[in-house]
Amino acid sequence: MSNDSVFPLDSEWIVSNRPKRNKIDPLKPYDWIVEKELSFDRKIKDTGTIFLSNKECSFKCLMCDLWKNTTITSTPPGAIINQINLTLPYMKKAKQIKLYNSGSFFDEKSIPFDEYQKIASLIAGFETVIVEGHPRLVNKKSLYFNDLLSGDLEVAIGLETIHPEILRKLNKKMTLQDFSKAVRFLSNHQIRSRAFILLRPPFMSESEGVYWAKKSIEFAFDNGVECCTVIPVRPGNGAMDLLMASGDFSKPSLESLEEVLDFGIALGAGRVFADTWDLELFSTCDTCFDERRLRLEKINLSQEQTEQIKCSC
Repeated sequence: MSNDSVFPLDSEWIVSNRPKRNKIDPLKPYDWIVEKELSFDRKIKDTGTIFLSNKECSFKCLMCDLWKNTTITSTPPGAIINQINLTLPYMKKAKQIKLYNSGSFFDEKSIPFDEYQKIASLIAGFETVIVEGHPRLVNKKSLYFNDLLSGDLEVAIGLETIHPEILRKLNKKMTLQDFSKAVRFLSNHQIRSRAFILLRPPFMSESEGVYWAKKSIEFAFDNGVECCTVIPVRPGNGAMDLLMASGDFSKPSLESLEEVLDFGIALGAGRVFADTWDLELFSTCDTCFDERRLRLEKINLSQEQTEQIKCSC
């Protein structure tokens, strides 16, 4: 598949082709979950995720659909604190907490810097706090927030792909050097990082998508990342649908996700997770789908390869 495009692929074009965003209450998180996750110390722990409602990310990535649950303007003072307060009663058994804000936690337009201290006090009982961060926004503010926490901080960074031309076309506004610098900065201050890896971004064939996902996992671990999450790319944000219609993008297969996860686990370099959100989008067989999903979930929790599911499909 060619990496040329008839579309400009810039922020203006990406935004202009979006469908309507969802209506959200800026005083409430738009969602929350508690699920099992294998932690850094290889223990399965209840992990709460609060999907914070706040201003849209300052970066307009080509493949992103997280903007659907964001606001155009900054949330009112104290809104983020109120959202966390509302959700914590449902997370009493959780040992880890993810504060995911559909962008970068360290973007002051989304999470006010002067509310860090109050946020840290609210989540003082958690062993690990995981936030998202664009590599260009990982700086001294990250260290300040880390110092406020009673537990460990872990920063999830979107590496996406190490294919330099495709990374540029994703409108991520970052380089591989930016990623390496951010991870090194965090590591130098004893802060763990995890990387988001895309499986088959636009302008890649299925085999290319698998190849570059594997290479991206290797790059992330070589640069000091402790954990990688493999995310199969999906349509639905407007821009990706146009690219699918033009033949510049196709959904990856469930088999490819299995292959990349198995590869990452075999490296033994750190935790590797398969993102199972909307997993049915990538399946072509109803007969074996449930078994395949269960296998991925088991590998996520055990970090041990199991026999692949055999099906007549």
